[in-house]
Amino acid sequence: MFAYQETWLHRVNPSLKLIVSLGMFFVVLLIGNINVLVNLTAAQILLLILFSGQPLSRLLLFLLPFGLLFVSSSMSMILFGKGDNVWLQWGLIRVSEESFYRGLHVGFKTANMSVMGLTFALTTRPVDLFYSLMQQCKLPAKYAYSFMAALRLMPIMADELRTLRMALKVRGVKRRAGIGGAYETLRLYAIPLLAQSIRRAQRIAVAMEAKRFSSEVRRTYYYQISFSMRDVCLLIYLVISLATALYLGQQMPYFHIGDVHYQAI
Repeated sequence: MFAYQETWLHRVNPSLKLIVSLGMFFVVLLIGNINVLVNLTAAQILLLILFSGQPLSRLLLFLLPFGLLFVSSSMSMILFGKGDNVWLQWGLIRVSEESFYRGLHVGFKTANMSVMGLTFALTTRPVDLFYSLMQQCKLPAKYAYSFMAALRLMPIMADELRTLRMALKVRGVKRRAGIGGAYETLRLYAIPLLAQSIRRAQRIAVAMEAKRFSSEVRRTYYYQISFSMRDVCLLIYLVISLATALYLGQQMPYFHIGDVHYQAI
């Protein structure tokens, strides 16, 4: 695991963090002003850089795929979107002022959601999340522990895949070209991995049944997840950032256009 510094954002209640993140997703979807969206994205990036506890170099590496996603999502709208004030037209490519701003709008929506998701992933431990869902959101223990067991099994399956690949290499099994070779490779890997996964899942199910995870009796928890002032701080930050983004987007816009939705003349 990579080393990181734990901040107050790591200790925010995971259920609250999840609900707030989902709420911000819907807020971003409803924003039509590109200036407001740019400001809100900047606030989300600031939260990620300052309080994720990750080095800046690692964050830049994490953000690189999202940068490519920003470019790809915006370029499709820029090059092929509708618009009346045409800047460039060549074959199917038709770049207009309206499509340019709508492309940036789509790109910033993608970037904003990506940054929010990355912030949640980097500051939330899966075990704490499921404990919080059980304690605050009343998620049944049998579902929560099943998800946690599945997460624990993923590294084991990766090790088994690596072992199987090495075993086939020692036996001299080589991949043949073509569709038949791809099917043969899939059969060699899929059947053993699936069989092992079924056996392991069956043993886990029996163990959970023996521990009375299927019972509806109220459970006690060694790890207690609760609310604190850190949750209030996160809510205050998001409310202030949203209000500031709205104010600056209206009073000091970066682009002369407001609502980017296309309106035919």
